[in-house]
Amino acid sequence: MKIQILGAGKMGTFFIKLLSFNHKVAVFDLNSKRLQFDMPNCIYMNNSEEIAYFKPEILINTANVQCTIKAFEQVLPYLPTACIVSDIASVKTGLKEFYKKIKHSFVSTHPMFGPTFTNLNNLSYENAIIISESNNKGKLFFRNLYKSLKLNVFEYSFEEHDKTMAYALSVPFIATLIFASIMKHQEAPGTTFKKHMNITHGLLSEDDYLLTEILFNPYTITQLKRIQSKLSTIYKIIDKKNNYAMKIFLERIRKKLRLK
Repeated sequence: MKIQILGAGKMGTFFIKLLSFNHKVAVFDLNSKRLQFDMPNCIYMNNSEEIAYFKPEILINTANVQCTIKAFEQVLPYLPTACIVSDIASVKTGLKEFYKKIKHSFVSTHPMFGPTFTNLNNLSYENAIIISESNNKGKLFFRNLYKSLKLNVFEYSFEEHDKTMAYALSVPFIATLIFASIMKHQEAPGTTFKKHMNITHGLLSEDDYLLTEILFNPYTITQLKRIQSKLSTIYKIIDKKNNYAMKIFLERIRKKLRLK
């Protein structure tokens, strides 16, 4: 299959390495410095008109969420009508409406791991989401691709995806960033502190655009309000040294996590 990749950043490079051994791959990036690597079956482009000569069957847009639609608009005039277009954006805001306006079939997915923080040699504990409104042929391509990586694959609608990401990604990201913003160096850190620090280092090693696009998910504010409410509750319990209220608070959490 002839596959066009937009963007030679971290995720773009990941897909190039993943696909170029079994497919003919072309990568387009306006930054020519990003195209300085050598992979088999890979063509390098920094002029969008070259895409018309390549005639891809599927296009994978790996641009960050701020640039996803802009990147599509730049190359759509050069794509064959039959080419399936796809994105891997971690927040799908605006994409459903965009896909309705274009003539190309689409498939939208979200590989839920970052190439910086994740062990790419073992993805069996990682997940990927395929948007249910996507083209069936495109869904089959990505389902097979993600299954070959041993990823756990789920299917959500556009709305379900963004609501889930606000809970599954935004909440732990916010908790980690708050921890990092108030922590100070410990000469003799405890086990829990060290574990939190490892998570913090991993999170902050990710690209700023990736972190921002996840936190700017329109459903994040709802989760942030829930965090503020619970912080207020536990503040009052600690401030009053209310042992009974603390016991109830902990029991409710254990019950929710099915620890009892």
